[in-house]
Amino acid sequence: MKILEENIIYEDNHLIAINKQVGQLVQGDITGDACLADALKDYLKKKYNKHGNVFVGVTHRLDRPVSGIVLFAKTGKALSRVNALFRDKKVNKYYLAIVKAAPPYTKASLKDYLIRDSKRNMSFVCNKNRENAKEAILDYELIAQSDNYYLLKVKLHTGRHHQIRVQLANIGSPIKGDLKYSFPRSNPDGGISLHAYKLEFVHPVKNESICLKASLPKDKLWQAFSNLIEDI
Repeated sequence: MKILEENIIYEDNHLIAINKQVGQLVQGDITGDACLADALKDYLKKKYNKHGNVFVGVTHRLDRPVSGIVLFAKTGKALSRVNALFRDKKVNKYYLAIVKAAPPYTKASLKDYLIRDSKRNMSFVCNKNRENAKEAILDYELIAQSDNYYLLKVKLHTGRHHQIRVQLANIGSPIKGDLKYSFPRSNPDGGISLHAYKLEFVHPVKNESICLKASLPKDKLWQAFSNLIEDI
């Protein structure tokens, strides 16, 4: 796996943000497949002619079939401070999701409790009194539609396992291509039509307001929707 210049959204001495492509793994796992964190180390080592180890800290993750912004830290100091921002809910996270069925309301907040099944790598909506249930909150808004699909903007308030996928499926609007959560067909690229398109936060070192946006995937449906919306 190589880091392409065109997929770098932002870089300074402390942080670097990548527009992750469908199928890319953010951090190494039991599959042993190449991951963005390691590819980024190689990229930085070559770009800056560094000797020895290069530090790359993973601040958050996206599911493998999801595309969009992933923020990495280039120093231990930045990593600890960004981790604190995420933990304290001081990072605004926005996603775009393409769904087949219209949601029940054009704009709403969803509050559910989720339970994770690690063996099946899935999460499910459950009663809040169930052991290990975790609260999951998001806002969604219908912002565009085509002949066959609907585009939702999602603001994520909690970061639960598969949260957007589970909660949208639970209201009858599973994400296009998401076989795991009730969509009937896979996407040609094996991914799902969920894109992490914007992050807003105060820079942990510079103390400046940062707004990062990831360009939409290049497939025809995403590009058709990009022509229907002026500013997201």
